[in-house]
Amino acid sequence: MNMKTAREANFDLTLPAAGEWWTQHRGLSPVVATAIHNGHAMRDAVKRLCRLSEEERLREEDPFTEFIIRDVPNRTVVHRSRFEVDVNRPRDGAIYLRPEQAWGLDVWSGELPGEITDASLAMHDEYYAMLKSYLRSIERCHGRFVVLDVHSYNHRRTGPKAEPALIAEAPDVNIGTFSMDRRKWAPVVDSFVEAVRSFDFPGGPLDVRENIAFQGRGYQARFIHEHFPETGCAIAVEFKKIFMEEWTGEPFAETLGALRKLLASTLPVLADTLESAR
Repeated sequence: MNMKTAREANFDLTLPAAGEWWTQHRGLSPVVATAIHNGHAMRDAVKRLCRLSEEERLREEDPFTEFIIRDVPNRTVVHRSRFEVDVNRPRDGAIYLRPEQAWGLDVWSGELPGEITDASLAMHDEYYAMLKSYLRSIERCHGRFVVLDVHSYNHRRTGPKAEPALIAEAPDVNIGTFSMDRRKWAPVVDSFVEAVRSFDFPGGPLDVRENIAFQGRGYQARFIHEHFPETGCAIAVEFKKIFMEEWTGEPFAETLGALRKLLASTLPVLADTLESAR
């Protein structure tokens, strides 16, 4: 595949100002997409206490997932870094205080003051208050809905020149379904998986498997299934970072564009499956 840069492909990857917590769009669709680890911004007070370099943080964030979901009418993108507050973890683990919470990384230069953690956790609280209200409005309009909880993951963890992770353990697209009633939502999940597998992707079909590299145990999916047990299906979608150089942060424009088209192509399939399964 031709690895054009984003600039060469005329892709706009501009992000909002650092002060925004998240941005949100609302349209007429029963499908919602989120990119809750896309963010890289930090408050100045938090950044001064963070020991990690910009590059170290970026490596564990999910850059460009916002671009992948741009064609979904209902979408939410979080702009704060997961290293400030991780909204995909429960409130009591949303700030990485110990290396074992952060891939062995020692995040902070010292103990975090209470006012720092309080402000970060307030965002976590507000995010879930917003999400619940937002999804209630989708529920009122459509009865049932699907949330595509989009993430990405590294597959060259041991170094930029190292061999990638074994294919058996690292599908191109990992579908996480751990927290859902899999039998209830089988038509929705299966139709999504088939749509992704059958998409005419440059270089050949993508390897799509369920619960291999990740199982969909994130807090957002669990929150949705707990609060919308009969009406909400949250599918954790983890793209292997085949769309970027994970050690430098350089995006591969054509791959990104193809993933954006792929995700958009699943929207009518999901809407039709929800309607037919009523």
